[in-house]
Amino acid sequence: MAGESLAEEILTGSTGSTALDVALSGLDALEITPEEDVSRGARVWAATWPKLLAVGGSILLWQIVVWAHLKPDYLLPGPGTVFGRLWDDILHGGMLDSVGVTMQRAATGYGIALLLGMAMGIVVVRSGVARAAFGSFITGLQTMPSIAWFPFAILIFKLSENAILFVVLIGAAPAIANGLISGVDHIPPIMFKAGRVLGARRLKMWWYIMLPASLPGLAAGLKQGWAFAWRSLLAGELFVAIAGRNGLGTRLSYAQTNLDAPGLMSAMVTILVIGIVMDSLFFGRLERFVRVRWGLSRS
Repeated sequence: MAGESLAEEILTGSTGSTALDVALSGLDALEITPEEDVSRGARVWAATWPKLLAVGGSILLWQIVVWAHLKPDYLLPGPGTVFGRLWDDILHGGMLDSVGVTMQRAATGYGIALLLGMAMGIVVVRSGVARAAFGSFITGLQTMPSIAWFPFAILIFKLSENAILFVVLIGAAPAIANGLISGVDHIPPIMFKAGRVLGARRLKMWWYIMLPASLPGLAAGLKQGWAFAWRSLLAGELFVAIAGRNGLGTRLSYAQTNLDAPGLMSAMVTILVIGIVMDSLFFGRLERFVRVRWGLSRS
């Protein structure tokens, strides 16, 4: 048959590159049908409308609960009241200043946690002794609630920026380290052998083999580390109020103390929006890059 004769020719080397190209083109045809060429605006809309639908549905559910009068309006205000208060806080209430303070703390804490977590992960995966000694310890740190660290942090650092930064680090760094460890542990051994054959040693092995191959686990660890850092930071701002440095958590605390439900919920909406934006613009893109890099999705 024609297919068998072509296979025999390829195996025996009796044909040139043309037969091989034909065979490979047949394999390429088995791939998923290429995506249609669509405009950038259409792609943006396709990615945006599900989020808008989810937001609209959530607001509608919120309004239905308010209409049910399960709680008085001064305790559970409706979306109109809260969004009106949020707009007023943005224009005149210093909301943007609070966002700036919180995001500055988040960037500093997460940046240091990234460096510390990567260093911890590298030490553990390179040394069997370090893994035996600290592998479970890192996981134990990750499972501890961040709120449990605040009495210790306040005792050591007093009511200061360092107390907040300490809790952010202790919450985020172990998650990042575990992400790197898990990513390296799931690298197929054949990739290490191939790297050694090609001359990769030490730093080159890390840069060209281990880090790219561990990207799926590392990306998950980075995203989880951000979640831990963000939660720890907001909890820290609830506990530690610093004059002239009022973050979003401080606004939550003040609003709760003054029974200011619209102000409380406007701060909560802001925190939720920041979380959605960070996932969409950074961690979502990182995950898509990893999927494309591993051939799980088209760019």
